[in-house]
Order: sequence, then C-alpha cells, then structure tokens
Amino acid sequence: MESLWRAATFQAPDPEDYAGIEFWADPERAGWLSKQGDYIKTWRRRWFVLKQGKLLWFKDSDVTRLSEPRGVVSVGRCLTVKGAEDVLNKPFAFEVSTNQDTMFFIADSEKEKEEWINSIGRSIVQHSRSVTESEVVDYDSKR
Repeated sequence: MESLWRAATFQAPDPEDYAGIEFWADPERAGWLSKQGDYIKTWRRRWFVLKQGKLLWFKDSDVTRLSEPRGVVSVGRCLTVKGAEDVLNKPFAFEVSTNQDTMFFIADSEKEKEEWINSIGRSIVQHSRSVTESEVVDYDSKR
C-alpha cells in the first residue's frame, strides 16, 4: 500500500520495494508506456520494466544499476490486467487493478498492449501462486 501511496504522491519508491531486483539487466519485459497519474490525471510517457514480480517505471530508457525507479508496483498484489479502451476511450489502453486501486496505461500499438497484458498476467499468476504455496506450507506446519 505504501508503494502505491508513494507513486500517487510522486515520491520516489522506498528502496525496500525493489531490494534485490536487478532491474537493469534481463527484464521479463521492458518498454515505453504512457501512465496516467493517480491524482493529477495527466499522461506521462515512462520506461517500464517487469522483473521478478515487480513493475517498475523510470523517466527514461537508459536504466542502469544506479537508476532510481519513479515508481514500483508488486504484481503479486494485482488482481486483474485487461484492456481498457472502453473505459478511457483511447486506443491501446489497459488497466492493472489491485483490491484498492486501478492504474491505467496506454501502449503504442495493439500488439504492444497485448504483449504487456500477457506478460503482466503471467507474472500475476506466478507470484500469486508462490504466495499461496508459502501460505499452505505455513498452514501445514502449524497443524
């Protein structure tokens, strides 16, 4: 929740939100998207990186070890990722929703939109499954 608050208030994310993730190397997916601000509803073009269950964004595409993300969302907390052209009345739009918030994005093409939706969807499944499995282990060990 705090990472969403930091993103919404334009604060840099807490380094704990992305500790141990080498976001500068071999991302699962990376590319330009436009992201709508949470409070000021302007669209800003950002470089997005999906890696190890985190969706991080940067001001430019020159991401190095020293880069600091402008924001980060834990994909494991996301419930859905789906097209949102009808919601925003904009082509190539999609949304990522948690139980508390919905973030909107616009890709450069239909193909890019579908690739982002598929990549984020796979990551949601992978990272929500690992949480569920760890909860099962904890539950079983308490029996």
